[in-house]
Amino acid sequence: MKKPHTNYLRLAKRCVLLVFLFCAVTAKGFGQDNLKVKAFHVDLRIQVMTMPALKQLVLQLHNQGINTLIMEWEGSYPYSGEAVISNKYAYTRDEVKAFIKYCNGLHIDVIPLQQTFGHVEYILKHYKYAALREDDKDFSQVCPSEPELNRELFTKLIKDMISLHDSPYVHIGGDETFLLGHCEKCKKKAAEAGLSRLYFDHIKLICDIVSSLGKKPVVWADIALKYPDYIHLLPKETVFVDWNYGWDPNLFGNRGKLLASGYEVWGAPAIRSEPDNFYIEKWFNHFENIRNFVPQIKSLHYQGVVMTSWSTSGAYSTVFDSNDDPVALYPIRRVYPLSAFNLLITAYTEAVKSNQPLDITAFIRSYCKANYGFNQSDADLFKQALFTAPYPVAFGKVKAKADLSLDELVDSTRTALSTLNKLKPQKNLQEFEHYLLMAEIRLFYLNVVQIEAAMNSAQFNEASKDKYRPTIVALKRQSVLIDEKFNKLNGGFLKAGELADEKELRNSKLNEIYAKLVK
Repeated sequence: MKKPHTNYLRLAKRCVLLVFLFCAVTAKGFGQDNLKVKAFHVDLRIQVMTMPALKQLVLQLHNQGINTLIMEWEGSYPYSGEAVISNKYAYTRDEVKAFIKYCNGLHIDVIPLQQTFGHVEYILKHYKYAALREDDKDFSQVCPSEPELNRELFTKLIKDMISLHDSPYVHIGGDETFLLGHCEKCKKKAAEAGLSRLYFDHIKLICDIVSSLGKKPVVWADIALKYPDYIHLLPKETVFVDWNYGWDPNLFGNRGKLLASGYEVWGAPAIRSEPDNFYIEKWFNHFENIRNFVPQIKSLHYQGVVMTSWSTSGAYSTVFDSNDDPVALYPIRRVYPLSAFNLLITAYTEAVKSNQPLDITAFIRSYCKANYGFNQSDADLFKQALFTAPYPVAFGKVKAKADLSLDELVDSTRTALSTLNKLKPQKNLQEFEHYLLMAEIRLFYLNVVQIEAAMNSAQFNEASKDKYRPTIVALKRQSVLIDEKFNKLNGGFLKAGELADEKELRNSKLNEIYAKLVK
């Protein structure tokens, strides 16, 4: 009887050990240990930051545990071989070198992002590259049926990026190729081989360039998810970034196929994304995205996490001087500068460190106590004001799940601003001023939209102008004060020309209505 008893005891011990190992592995998978890359994405397509502001952001991220930056320089990069691509806000090459050196000193890897398929308006608007356009009017995408031209251009650009960056990775973009199969050449190829082959032939060309230069290509995963058939064509060292800002995991396509592909995968939530703009920041959505997706990234054993922060949607409205000559590109969506988002940045970095999903309320209470000296009651009021009615307006109608009039939205926004004004932070006053200004800009915008809606109603006529003229004059005066506050808070953060651009576009609707009502 002793022998069986001993065997059972040994078996029980083994079972306990296996359970312990399973729990340890599970905990490790959920925790931060599997995340070799803890990254933050900086979008400089617009709102180009000053170098001191960039370095201050990097130091903050370093102190909070971030080890990687993904720099979407776009036209702010000082291209050497193709200098016409650089814009008026481009840094000098010495500035970029010094920035990389600063990051290296903090053990932060700086991955350059060079768009190579979609989102290349800043390249294709120049007629030097006209032969690469997928469409003669929409310059967002290169034609994948021009492999030699693509190879020549992107080899130059990627080599130039590598000359100033020493990261083992190069991010090649590859997302939102909305014109895939659009031109006649591509239609023919898509009909013969399919959209997946059309897409991956081009991505393989770019990945091969990166690999031949001793680097690992990084690609946004949305199109690979949608058209996965030829994903296997890419080099084995390719990394995919699964970006999800709060939607169904299979929105773009079957995530299981990506997971089964054998490629390394990173995950990416967002702190600024559609529909955020000048007048809306969907704070709760981004907190929820962090709370839900960061643990999912860990449980799926992704090897990296990237917080994206989009200054614009990347869609542009083109201004033509004639039928064929583009003279300007205007971003269709802008958001408040990154200067105002320490709260969400900290929520992200805390979520990455934690073995538990972010408790949004507890985090905000803790952050408010540490950074503003608020008690729990004031922190809850702050949260309530921040999350109030973040609905966009289109054609004078509020885009909300429940029936909400424009006037009711204005009232809710006014109450939120009033709540923020009543709160009295004991420290970090400048940081708190950003919340106030964001709420003030939102209320200002909605007041302008109210007048616009009235002007578009069937009842509006010449006599109606007298009714709305005092309001638009008052809003015009208010816009001057808002501009002053904006410049004061962001003057050292954005380049001077960017401040002027922000002012012009932020006030464009107001100025048009003002000109009509006040003559």
